[in-house]
Amino acid sequence: MAKDELSPELTKKIDESVAELVKIIASINDEKFLNDFFGCLFSPAEMFDFGKRWLLVKEMNEGKTQREIAKDFKMSLCKITRGSKELKKENSAFRIMLDSIDEAREKQRKATLEK
Repeated sequence: MAKDELSPELTKKIDESVAELVKIIASINDEKFLNDFFGCLFSPAEMFDFGKRWLLVKEMNEGKTQREIAKDFKMSLCKITRGSKELKKENSAFRIMLDSIDEAREKQRKATLEK
């Protein structure tokens, strides 16, 4: 259902719910709990789609072409193009997340080397 098909009051409540979820998720530092929570919130198909969308962003970041991703993931170029555009934006949330993952991996690698 599209946002414009709902009443403005319900749309506002939904937007507030999303903001509330973002705040809650940002405050939780428990991977198992978040995984369980996502399992309650999303159907298995939605979780799979969620993971697939993030993986395609990581694949693009590693240099895979949109056409290769479309073929491998059996997705339309439209969905992939959206991710590609987001990744290219200045101060992209995708870029910030990918950079933070890289930083965490580098810290872990250094910690392992120091042992």
